Amino acid sequence: MRLVLVGPPGSGKGTQARLLTERGALPAYGTGDILRDAIRRGTPQGRQAEPLIKKGLLAPDRLVNDLVHDLFNCKTRPEKFVFDGYPRTLAQAVWFDDLLAKLGLPLTAVVQFDVPDEEVVRRISGRRVCPANGTVYHVTDRPPKVPGVCDLDGQALVQRDDDREEVVRERLRVFHESTHALLDHYRKAGRLVVVPAVGSIESTYQSMMSRLTGRA
Repeated sequence: MRLVLVGPPGSGKGTQARLLTERGALPAYGTGDILRDAIRRGTPQGRQAEPLIKKGLLAPDRLVNDLVHDLFNCKTRPEKFVFDGYPRTLAQAVWFDDLLAKLGLPLTAVVQFDVPDEEVVRRISGRRVCPANGTVYHVTDRPPKVPGVCDLDGQALVQRDDDREEVVRERLRVFHESTHALLDHYRKAGRLVVVPAVGSIESTYQSMMSRLTGRA
């Protein structure tokens, strides 16, 4: 299978990508991972991306497309894969479709993880982190034994800036704004598969696989 996963922050697409790798032997690629690898290797694209990443900015389409082009034009190019977070814009999707068509590697499906905005806000804004060891808790889903205190070292838990409700809602606004045309593109192409992602990790995985049956 050749898949693209699309979903808002907190939808669990990264977890599902990991399961597809573990259970389906599909190499997983995330835009962030590709950019960080280019930075680590000191490639021209990596040097362009580094100042953007440090500022928390999105890399331009051309730069990301160049990195994806390099991935598919090496001796070890993937024949099967799952992409998490790419394409993220309509322009990237059109370019990626053209690249895969030239290589004879059309997408099997684009999986959209459907989660209500309020559930995303609940999931992310409820996270609490131990500043000393990085252990992540959730005020309702994975609470510590003592409210507000890490089980491992007794440190007071904190809420990361990116997890604050107002930040999460802004991230959701940007996500919906940037992916509307992207999803419509794949819907018209008959490649969009919508998967409810409000249950457990396993139930979401099984729902996804049942919808993908026959497309591989």
